Amino acid sequence: MRRITGEATTLGEYNGKVLLVVNVASKCGLTPQYEGLEKLYRNYRDRGLVVAGFPANDFKSQEPGSNADIQTFCTANFGVDFPMFEKIAVVGEAKHPLYRALIAAQPKAISTSAVPFSEDLKRYGIEPNTEPELLWNFEKFIVDRRGKVAARFAPNTAPDDPALVKAIEAELART
Repeated sequence: MRRITGEATTLGEYNGKVLLVVNVASKCGLTPQYEGLEKLYRNYRDRGLVVAGFPANDFKSQEPGSNADIQTFCTANFGVDFPMFEKIAVVGEAKHPLYRALIAAQPKAISTSAVPFSEDLKRYGIEPNTEPELLWNFEKFIVDRRGKVAARFAPNTAPDDPALVKAIEAELART
């Protein structure tokens, strides 16, 4: 994979860290979650949390820009300092191998809202993907220090949602 700036890298760089892997988009109703993701990163990075953002244009073309455009947007609007990677596909035939592995390891997302996010999509006239595919932008995967997927949260789970924070803190407490 590549960083958003173009340099080749691997997630092995974060061996021993807890990852929060999130597919992100700049023109989505959930885009304000960038602020909360950055806050999570700042609050927990000294304990070993890495938020890893993967832009994707798979949902109603809500990430149309280039990698440079995305980086500028995230920095200027949300002060994003957590690692961002190049734009990838997270659903369908072109799905990046990382997302194939994440989904295979955790095929069902935890919903923290009273109404499942798939129902919200239907209200907007959008037919949601069926499980195990991602529903939308900002789906969150927690990967433990050994590289095992520990949890998956629905897109509308806010970064400060108590269930998400509790799951992150539980993984950070493990050595």
